[in-house]
This record gives sequence, C-alpha cells and structure tokens, in this order.
Amino acid sequence: MTESGITFTVDATQPFHQRLKVAIHIKAPFLKPKLTLSFPRWVPGSYFLREPIQHVTDLSVCDETGSELAFARKEVDSIVISDVQSCKHVTVEYQLLAVDLTVRSNHFDKSHLHMMPPFTWFLPTSGIDSDRMNQQHSIQFSLPKSWTVTTQLDKIRVEEGNAMNIHTYSAMNRDDLLDGVAECNSNVILETIVDGRRHTLDIWDAGGKEPHPVMLERFIHDMACIIREHHALFGVLDEDYHTILHLTDGPRGGLEHTNSQTSMVPRIALQPGNVEEYRDLVSLFSHEYLHQWNVKRLRPKKFIDYDLQREVNSDLLWWFEGTTSWLGDIICLQSGAWSKEDYFEDMKRKLKRHHSRSGINSQSLTEASHEAWIHLYRSHPYSRETQISYYLEGELSVFALDAELRKRSKGESGVADLMAKLYHKHHVDVEQKKDRGIQYKDIRRALTSLRGGGRLGSFLDDLTTRKGVLNLEQAFGLFGIPYESNKPKERKDGTEKMAWQEFEQGWLGINLRNQNNKLTVTSHLQHSPVREHLQVGDEIIAINDQRITSSEQLKTGLKGNVGKEITILMARRSIVKQLNIKPIAEPNAPSVSVCDGNRFWKATTQSLQDS
Repeated sequence: MTESGITFTVDATQPFHQRLKVAIHIKAPFLKPKLTLSFPRWVPGSYFLREPIQHVTDLSVCDETGSELAFARKEVDSIVISDVQSCKHVTVEYQLLAVDLTVRSNHFDKSHLHMMPPFTWFLPTSGIDSDRMNQQHSIQFSLPKSWTVTTQLDKIRVEEGNAMNIHTYSAMNRDDLLDGVAECNSNVILETIVDGRRHTLDIWDAGGKEPHPVMLERFIHDMACIIREHHALFGVLDEDYHTILHLTDGPRGGLEHTNSQTSMVPRIALQPGNVEEYRDLVSLFSHEYLHQWNVKRLRPKKFIDYDLQREVNSDLLWWFEGTTSWLGDIICLQSGAWSKEDYFEDMKRKLKRHHSRSGINSQSLTEASHEAWIHLYRSHPYSRETQISYYLEGELSVFALDAELRKRSKGESGVADLMAKLYHKHHVDVEQKKDRGIQYKDIRRALTSLRGGGRLGSFLDDLTTRKGVLNLEQAFGLFGIPYESNKPKERKDGTEKMAWQEFEQGWLGINLRNQNNKLTVTSHLQHSPVREHLQVGDEIIAINDQRITSSEQLKTGLKGNVGKEITILMARRSIVKQLNIKPIAEPNAPSVSVCDGNRFWKATTQSLQDS
C-alpha cells in the first residue's frame, strides 16, 4: 500500500486543562505555492453541520527546519499556508479543547480520551496531489503509560518511553482515517470470540463507577446472542469489532463505525433493577451493530464519497435509520436478549410517541429524510406539530411493510430478507466502490422481486412519499397482534358512573418543565385543548386559585375536572393573565399488549439460527 506521507498525531499526556496537543505532518511534494487545510464540518451518521474548529487555539505552522510559515484563515473552516512549494515538510500544530461528552465528539480528562477524527484534525484539501488522501496514513497517540487504545484502526507498534508511550496506527485512506474513533484509557478491555470473530468491549464510566458484575456478565451474554443473529442474516465479517461504551449520569446516544461503535447510556443500565434502561442498552447495541451492514457498507448512492464540508441530502434516511431501528429490535427478540414482554413494552412506548405527535399529516418519510439537516437536529417546541422522526415513523412503516410482505408470501419473505438482498447485491457482489450504493428504485426493485413482493411497489411508494397513510391497525391485525384502546369499564347505573367521572383525570395536552420553582409550557401534544390558549414559555401559576409548582400538582388539580371549566392563572413574559379552560379526558390512543401473534409474526420473530 502506498503511503501518503501524512502523519496525524495527538498528545494526551496533560489532561488538566482538557486540551489535546494536535499536529498534522505533511511531507513534500507540494504542487502549489499555497497549501489549504480544512476542518470537517459534519460527522457521517449525524446529519447536522457542526463547527469543531471552534475548539482550536494556539495554531502555528512551520517547515522542516522549525521556521514559521505564514498562514491565513479562509472562510469558516480552512487555513491557507503560504510559500510551501520549496518546503520538504510542513507541520501544523494547535491546542484542541476536548470537553464535549457525546458519541460524536472529543472528551479528554485524566481518566480517558475519546477521540473522533473529524473533530480532531484539519485535512489537506488543496496544494497536494488529491490521490494522497486515499493512500495509507499514519496516526500516533502519545498516552500515559498505563493507557491502551480501543480502535478499528490498524495497529503498527507501541514505543515505550519514560513518561509516556507512543501508539502508532494506520488508516488505508481518508474515510478509514475519519472513521477511526479511538477510546484511550487504563481500563481492562473485555474480549470475546463469536462465530470466530473477535469482539472487544471497552467500558468507561464518567464518574468512575464500576458496572455491577452480574449485569455486566448478562450484557456480554446478550451481546453474543445478538451478534450471532446478525451473522446468521448477513454472514460473518473478517475484521475485529470494537464496542466503546460510555456510562453517564443521563446523556444517551450512539454512533456507528465500519467495525466499531461508541454507545452512551445512563450508568444505571448496568446496575440491578433498571429494566427499561437495560432494555434500551441492548437495543442500542443491536442498532449500532446492524449499521455495519446498513449504512457503513450498504450506503445511499450520495454517500459513497463523503463531502464533509457541506450538507449532502438523502431521501433514504427512513430506510437507513428506520429499518435499522426496526430490525435491530426484532433481532433483540429473535436472539432472546429481549423477551416478548420487553418487545411489547418498548412498542407501547413508541406508539405513545407516535400518537402524541401530529406531524404525520404534514410531512412524509422522504421529506423528513431530506430535511434532517434543518429539522431533526434543529428541533424546536413546535416541531412535533409539523414534523416526524424518520427513526420512529420509519420503523413503524417498515413494520407495516413487513406485515404485508409476510401475508403475501405466506410467511416466507420479510424485510430482513430485503435488507440482506440489498447488502449482497449492492455491496458484496460489486467490486468497484463507485458502483456501490443504493437509490430508492433499488429498494423498490428488490422488494418487488421477493416472493410475495410483486405488487408491493405502490404500497412502498405510498408509505414513503404520502402523508398520513400509515395504517397500524391493519399492520398489527396481519400479525395477529391486538391493537386497541383500553376503554374504561361500563358502569351499571348512573350513580356509579357519576362517581367514577368525579375522579376522571383531566388533560391539557402539554409538556412542562419545572425549573426554579416555576412550571412552564415546553410543547403541545396532539389534540391539546389549550393549543390556542397557552404558548410555549407560558408559566402556569395556579389552578382554581391553588398555587401550582410541579407537574404532579397540576395533575392533581385537573383530576375530576373533565369537561368542567377551570380557571388558570398564568404569566406570559411577566404579565399575569387569567384563562378559563375546559380540560378533556386524555385521548385513549390504541396500543398493544403482550401476545404470541400468529404464524406471520412467528415467522418474523423466529431466530434465524433455527432456520
């Protein structure tokens, strides 16, 4: 493999100010008098432009003799270095603040370094042969002696020193470099072999707390079960896989890489008794693991060559995130990591979100995908009224598609088969990278070629391009899953009915925040009876002359007031007003309960290892 002559370095030996010493070393030849380097502005997998260059300070540039070279800032993301054509070597150095504790950014303290390449290094974009960026690069970490590195980058060597060790890795090209997330710490790396493939687990807790050993053992076991199920569908990949797991006091997220993931969950997920949090951890791992195939290898056509300086829109995020969410959870169920009780409890949660948002009549799946850059990652208090999540609605739509496909194929074909077919046809069986990637027509063509899918093209068209067409009652019915409202029991006589009504819970259809002893409106839910009366930011002071400072007090004040006029004292921009409002009963949206389903549901949820 031809070497690029570019070395990227990070020094993480002085954590006290949470700043990394970063450098890029570029060897000649330089093709122009000026060399331009640009800082990436987005991270694949997170569809939002960010500005990591804001964390750069103390920038300097020198040649091979140590003499300073003049440079100037260009636009928002670049620097231009002058008079480089006669240089043998150019080094760019700077300090980099690393305080953002997220899966897509850098975090550095005395206990660890989480390093995301797009948040770390400038990249040469002009002044050298462009082919050099797709040659082999060298990456060096200067770390405390007790630290090791978890990364999918290729390990070259470790040089031991008196005060620190230098760990050298390589990346085969630009995309491998940018995808080479690294977790550096002194923790024990857990290792397991599944289907002959090596998997590592590197756990770092933001507060230094250890996971409960029984919960950790359970998670490792469930990971292996999930991995086997993925392998049964797609086949076993040759490369090692690395899971970086951050445990926090609340923040959550996940980001996929070609052969690794960084996932972040509340630390209680690996403490006993936290069923929902552990269920979410298992789901998150499965979701990010599945992205190895659906996103990192099988990509939208537009994402074959990433442009990291601007938005690159795709109408297919409903497939790449929604289908991954759906199949990732189905695999949790197939593998036994989730029980059927787990699955239906999680589905109840999703259906509650689905029914509380009114955006489904305003935005289609393809529109939500295309507008991710300006909507999903830039949500506001009114987003749920006009926008949908291609994660949630994409997942539910794929659920409906699978139900139709199972019915028409008599249980023999499902969306899992569709994904596997696309992966093999448009990645495994394609030699040239430029010929890989999919468009909507490829998904549609593969669907209609499956057994039972011949007439589903228009069904898919409607699901993805039309607003408000998702028929969940039909989808659950095809799987033999009851989907109905929990209706209150009928009262035998008027006296009992009136007594029951007296305690019925009133509902305003608003989300609230309790801060500084104030209760303020943050958003409206679908069917809210106060949408025209209360605005986001309004403070609720009292109900029927009773002071209110918490959501619990508000709920108590609304009890027994369904259909009755109540007085709300509120403040808007410090001006106190009084409103007369009639609460309604909370809409009784349909949901699901634990069941076995019919033979089509059993075909979808059966372990592929039993096939």
